[in-house]
Amino acid sequence: MSDKTDNFQAQFSGFFNTPHLFFSEINTMQPFVKQLDRPFVFNRKVRPNIRLGQRVEQFVFEELKQFDDISVLSENIQIQENVNQTIGELDCLILNNSEPIHLEIQFKYYLYDASLGSTEIDCLIGPMRRDSLIEKLNKLKLKQLPLLYNTATKPYLDKLQLDVDSIKQQIYFKAQIFVPYGSNITFKTLNNNCIYGFYFNYKDLMLFKDCKFYKPQKTDWLLDVNSHVNWLTLDQIKPQLTIHQSEKYSPLLWLKFPNGQITKCFVVAW
Repeated sequence: MSDKTDNFQAQFSGFFNTPHLFFSEINTMQPFVKQLDRPFVFNRKVRPNIRLGQRVEQFVFEELKQFDDISVLSENIQIQENVNQTIGELDCLILNNSEPIHLEIQFKYYLYDASLGSTEIDCLIGPMRRDSLIEKLNKLKLKQLPLLYNTATKPYLDKLQLDVDSIKQQIYFKAQIFVPYGSNITFKTLNNNCIYGFYFNYKDLMLFKDCKFYKPQKTDWLLDVNSHVNWLTLDQIKPQLTIHQSEKYSPLLWLKFPNGQITKCFVVAW
């Protein structure tokens, strides 16, 4: 697949196959855990240049519509306090078996770093170390979910004939997790099926000198790995990686080992 290919169906399939990170209450928040038992064709019209996060939201909205017992009431609700002053957004309002639910959507790539804390949640950090799972959960709990109860939200709920006290709140949270190369980690709180690969530092690149490399564009991080891409040797991809290293950027890569095994990984600058 070319880096210039904008293949929504393949991206959607990678998103769809990614497991939910939580199956029980986390930080007093309830996860949305319903899953379809079948894939489907993504037919929604979406602008080709939208960001990864916006793309995932469109995937979730379309997925929700496939459930027989779910109705999507509203998507991406911009809450305005004064004219032209947006104070936040509700990702989605749905009816699940006629029960109103405010749903906040997250899809993340996290690396596991045991030095960050004593719990599994403490130890998940973004590839660039600019965001973390604990920060995201705190933001959901303290900022995004409480927006439902802001007085500025009431007019939007009134239009939908919803009483705020009858609305439950849930988080739709999918993630792909990467552990240190060579480690064997089993989670107790997080979904182990979310472990998608490993990460390593630029200085360890020579460990993979016999592998082939592919660097997908950001929106194609969603894709499930496959063999039908333009593989590069380490020498061929090194100029790109050298630039990323100087920029302290941590890209996602696909690695193909000599035995044909393919995996996702991150090479990090920290």
